[in-house]
This record gives sequence, C-alpha cells and structure tokens, in this order.
Amino acid sequence: MTERPKAELVRVVGLAVRRMQAQGVLSSAAMAKHFALHPSDLEVLDIIFVRESVSAGDLVKATGLTSGSITSLLDRLETRGLILRERDAADRRRTLVRLNRAATAPIEAAYEPRQTAMHELWSQFDAASLEAITDFLTRSTDLLVACTAEIADLPAPAEHGCAAAVRPAPLRPFSPSASPRLRRR
Repeated sequence: MTERPKAELVRVVGLAVRRMQAQGVLSSAAMAKHFALHPSDLEVLDIIFVRESVSAGDLVKATGLTSGSITSLLDRLETRGLILRERDAADRRRTLVRLNRAATAPIEAAYEPRQTAMHELWSQFDAASLEAITDFLTRSTDLLVACTAEIADLPAPAEHGCAAAVRPAPLRPFSPSASPRLRRR
C-alpha cells in the first residue's frame, strides 16, 4: 500500500469530518422529528444527558442561543415532562436542569442500536489507535467550541459588508404558468 502525502491525508480527514458532522445533523433532525421535537431541543437534551445537570446559563454558553431562547426551549421540554428544574443546593439563587429519565427513556432506547453498533466498530481499533482518536476528537471539539464562540462575537453581516451577498432576491408575484415544474403539459 502506498502512503499518501500528509497534505492529502489532512484534506481527506477534513472531508471525512465534514461528512460525519453533516450526517450527525441529519441524523439528529430525523430523531427529533420522530419524537416531535425541534432539533435544538434534542441537542439540549443531549447536553443535559452528558453533563447530568446544568443551569440555563450553562446552556446559553454551550449552544450560543440567547437566554430567552433557552428559557423557551426549557419551557417546552418541561411541558413535555422531559426535564426537571430544581434549585441548586449550593446556590439557592440558581436553578439546575436535569433529565426526567423516565420520560426520556424512549429517546434513549431509540439511540441504543446506534450506540451498540458504534461500540462494536470502535472496539475493532487497538488501544493506541483509540488514544489517538480520542485525542483527535477532543482537540477538534475544543477548537470547534472556540471557533463557535468567535462567531458569536462577529459583527452582524450588514456591519461587515456581507449583507448584499446574503440578501434574498426580491419576491415576485407567483405565477404557476411561469414555473417550468408547474406548467401544464
């Protein structure tokens, strides 16, 4: 087997990561739809699952959503019975959010086949490879967190000249006869 140049490998890794990220978004959206949740709601449930309990402020930092958006999102999840809000025993001014595991059990069960398949895949790698993969994923995630925080600090598109590039074209009155897909044959 011929070895590829490092620059080519870096490019291929970048493409593979992009493909995995895109599939993660699509998979999450499909799972959210299955449970009649918004994808952001499902992602926040996952953050809470991983951290066990979080404050609304923690979720604002983790997601980049506004405090108002997080409050609305948590209200939706609480209405569905998926989360519980509790006073922080160490700081009574603070409210912590945790999962209602009985209510999230069907969601967790839906992920079980995927987790089993991934565990089987990952188990095929030796310990040194798993250490390298863990290092790669941890450092890449940390970098992505930092980049996401930088995006939040960027000026709005109109402030840095991109408004014309992202401004949608003006709407024209719709005419079915003008649409090639809707023309009668």
